Amino acid sequence: MFTSTKNDAGSAVTSLAGTWKIDPAHSGVEFVVTHLMISKVRGRFSDISGTVVTDGHPAGSRIEAEIGTASITTNDAGRDTHLRSGDFFDVEKFPKIRFVSTSIKPTGDSEFVVTGDLTIRDVTRPVDMKVTTEGFTKDPWGNDRAGFSGSLKIDRRDFGLTWNQALEAGGVMVSNEVKLTVDVELTHAPQ
Repeated sequence: MFTSTKNDAGSAVTSLAGTWKIDPAHSGVEFVVTHLMISKVRGRFSDISGTVVTDGHPAGSRIEAEIGTASITTNDAGRDTHLRSGDFFDVEKFPKIRFVSTSIKPTGDSEFVVTGDLTIRDVTRPVDMKVTTEGFTKDPWGNDRAGFSGSLKIDRRDFGLTWNQALEAGGVMVSNEVKLTVDVELTHAPQ
């Protein structure tokens, strides 16, 4: 995951190896689905946590992350309640979405394909996520920080998210394809 020990300003981080933690205040997962076959609806999960354990090289790194399903928001209270219900995420029964990497392969200077197991509603499927390194820096408290962004597409039906409604004019209310973007800031305390 880590291809550089300097940020754009040139300040060095202490060490890339070790355990990096997701900073939930500066991280999130967003999604886009098509509504009524004509428009895009965007939403966000704000409860994200996890770690990246690395020896400083992509092949020697492992990512584990969890997302709290109850943190979903689409800026519409009624829709959010429906998404938290048994028709979709069933947050009481399945409070977490989980991702565990199985391989990380560089595809460029600061780009990777992260393959891993994504679990939603206790259904686990392999996924590939394109990831870009956004940079490294040291914060005012002496902690090393790293930023990454990723994107992937899933078919929600593969994870038991099958609720839908047929439209009179043809088609369905909610697309099966979901586009996901992940933005994380990691912290690494100096050793």
